[in-house]
Amino acid sequence: MKRLWLLFAQTATVLLAVYFVVATLKPQWLDRRAQVAGIVPVFEAATGSASGGKASGFRAAAQAAAPAVVSINTSKARARNPQGNDPWFRFFFGDQDESQQAQTGLGSGVIVSPAGYILTNNHVVEEADDIEVILNDGRHTQAKVIGTDPESDLAVLKIELTDLPVITLGNSDELHVGDAVLAIGNPFGVGQTVTSGIVSALGRTQLGINTFENFIQTDAAINPGNSGGALVDSNGHLMGINTAIYSRSGGSMGIGFAIPTATARSVLDAIVRDGQVIRGWIGVEPQNLSPELAQSFGIKSDEGVIITGVLQNGPAAQAGLRPGDVITAVNGTKVNAVPELLGAVAALKPGQAAPFEVVRRDARQQVQITPAQRVPTRRPGR
Repeated sequence: MKRLWLLFAQTATVLLAVYFVVATLKPQWLDRRAQVAGIVPVFEAATGSASGGKASGFRAAAQAAAPAVVSINTSKARARNPQGNDPWFRFFFGDQDESQQAQTGLGSGVIVSPAGYILTNNHVVEEADDIEVILNDGRHTQAKVIGTDPESDLAVLKIELTDLPVITLGNSDELHVGDAVLAIGNPFGVGQTVTSGIVSALGRTQLGINTFENFIQTDAAINPGNSGGALVDSNGHLMGINTAIYSRSGGSMGIGFAIPTATARSVLDAIVRDGQVIRGWIGVEPQNLSPELAQSFGIKSDEGVIITGVLQNGPAAQAGLRPGDVITAVNGTKVNAVPELLGAVAALKPGQAAPFEVVRRDARQQVQITPAQRVPTRRPGR
C-alpha cells in the first residue's frame, strides 16, 4: 500500500511538472485542446475578444462623443508700452522682447451643430484676439465668437468647415447621483483625453464661480485645459460643459463641476438667435430666509426668499416691494433660495409684467412686477 501511494505521488508530481512546462513554453497547445473540448475562456466570453467582440466599458460612449470635442488655442497680444519707441526709454530699459508680447491660453469645446457652432466656456475665449480650433481628426481652423455670457460662463463660437461631427445633446434633468459619466477634453495640452467617474452631486450653487449656478459635480478627472469640454453619459450624450475644479494643487482632486446641458442649451439658443442672453431684473437685494432674519423683520413664514434691500426707482420699488417682504413664488414657480429667485427672475421677459407671491408680515399678496433687462456683471478673477 505504501508503494502504491508513493507511485501515485510521483506520477502526480511528474504530470504537474509537465503541465507547467507546456503552459509556459507552448500555451497554444492547451488553448487548442480547450477549444476542441468546447471550453471558452471566461474573460473572452464575458467581454468579447479584441478582434471582433462586443465593445465593453465606455468604449461606445467615447467613440460617439469624442470626435465632436475640440481643442481651443487662444492668444492675446499684450499692450505695448507707449514709451517703447522713446530713445531714452530704450537706453535705460533696453529693447522690449516682442516674442514675449502674446499671452496664450488652452481649453476645449464641443461641436453642437452641423453649421459649425461650438459651445465652450467664456473664460476660455474671454478677450482673446485669436482663436484656433483643432478637431480630433487633425483639421484646424480659426473660430469666430458669436456671443458670450459671462454670468453663466458660456460662449458660442463658429467655424467654417464641412462634414463636422456633432454631439447629441442629452437631457441633464434626467441625471441622478451615481450615474456614470465621462469627461472629454484636452488637459494640459497633452491631447484629447477621456476620464470616467460618476455624478457626485447635483444642483451645486453658491460656489462663487458664476452669477447663475446649478452645477453637476463629478469625480471624473478634470484638469486645466478641460474647460469647455464635454461631460457625457454612458450613451455618449452631452450632459454638461466642464467648467471648474476644486483643487489645492492645480490638478484634479476628484471634485469637478459642469454646467448642465439644460442651461447650456438655453444660452446657446439665445446667443444664436439674439447674439446675447437677455434676462429679467427687478432691482432687489435678496437673502436666504433664516430664523434670525425672520425674527428681525417680524415674519412667521419659513419659506421663500427675504428682500433686505430694494433699489430706488427700480422695477420692484415701482411695484411697491419693500425691505422685509418675502418672495415665495415668481410667475407660478416656487422659490426657497436666492439662486432659485435669481433664476426665476432671469427667465422673465423684460417689459412684460409677471406675478410675484409675497408675504408681508403675516399677510400674503400677489404683486405684479414688470422686469427690466439685466445688465451682465463680471465675476471676480477665477
